[in-house]
Amino acid sequence: MTLPDDVPVPVPGPRGAARPRWWIYRGTGERLHDTTLGDLLPPPPPWRRFEGGPVLPPPPDDEAETVRRLGVGNPVRAFSEFARREAEMVNAALLLRRPLLVSGRPGTGKSSLAYRISRELRLGRVLRWHITSRSTLQRGLYEYDAIGRVQDTAALRAAAGDTPSDGHEDRTSPPGVGDYIQLGPLGTALLPYGEPRVLLIDELDKSDLDLANDLLSVFEEGSFTIPELLRARRRHPSVKVLTDDSEGEAEITGGTVACNAFPIVIMTSNSEREFPPAFLRRCLLLTMPEPDERDLADMLTAHFGIEAAEQWGGPLISRFLERSRERGGLSIDQLLNSLYLATSHRSGGQDGDGLDLAEALWHRLDGSGPGTRPG
Repeated sequence: MTLPDDVPVPVPGPRGAARPRWWIYRGTGERLHDTTLGDLLPPPPPWRRFEGGPVLPPPPDDEAETVRRLGVGNPVRAFSEFARREAEMVNAALLLRRPLLVSGRPGTGKSSLAYRISRELRLGRVLRWHITSRSTLQRGLYEYDAIGRVQDTAALRAAAGDTPSDGHEDRTSPPGVGDYIQLGPLGTALLPYGEPRVLLIDELDKSDLDLANDLLSVFEEGSFTIPELLRARRRHPSVKVLTDDSEGEAEITGGTVACNAFPIVIMTSNSEREFPPAFLRRCLLLTMPEPDERDLADMLTAHFGIEAAEQWGGPLISRFLERSRERGGLSIDQLLNSLYLATSHRSGGQDGDGLDLAEALWHRLDGSGPGTRPG
């Protein structure tokens, strides 16, 4: 595959490895410049072509949430062997229009991949669907507040002085059905955007056993129907509904939502259960490894700046990795909290006092206690 002439030629990464020319997502954290994903992305395979429309304008950005997740420091990530593998799988998912299932131990930064993709490819706000044991496919697609509509209709009739038995035609029309339908994260991702939305389906293994199978048809068809709008399509062929974006609206025609660009779907799993073979067959798989010292240093630099990371990061990371091995794996969040606590320490003692205080946060994640050493 040949990319356009304006695509930058790969340059050596921080660890001396070259990034392949065919990559679109490069894994550096540097945003696309003077081009868009739509310009770079080749046509989909014939079996993954979707033609929903009319095409919607680009989604809103959410820089504050991205910064909260990723920080604002040096964007160039360590180009380790895993970084290469991660970028290869993201690019394969982009080209094949397939979901990417990211598995690994809790606290290894699986969900942050969605935000890195969105920031680098300039795709706007990440749609996040956090899965629980009560999550259903319909709630991911849309919700219909039927009770609210009935109550509002009754209130309008009462305000107009109508009663159901007065024998007169209603002088007040019931509220439009679209005011009571809101698309969920998955439903919003399947709207016909010109460029793919990034959808994070977080902790899929927490779901009911049927959810993975229920997702199959949506992933294959790239569309879904809203029965409440199907029933009303003769009287209301096009209806505006709310979306998962703040103050977002979308017009639905004929009761069907169909994508134009298949979303970039990142699903995370803590490897707590097995998924059906039919589901796995339709996904690309990536196992997140334990971050090494260089990976952790990059994360600290992004969130705290290079000065704080250089002053505290070396000894803190070394002790963190040592305790992580002793205590069965610690979370990246615990390391970030530790550095914040260490740099905020104002007791007047030595740096080691701050490190000792920060280490108090490093409890085990398996529920077996704080993991303190016997004394």
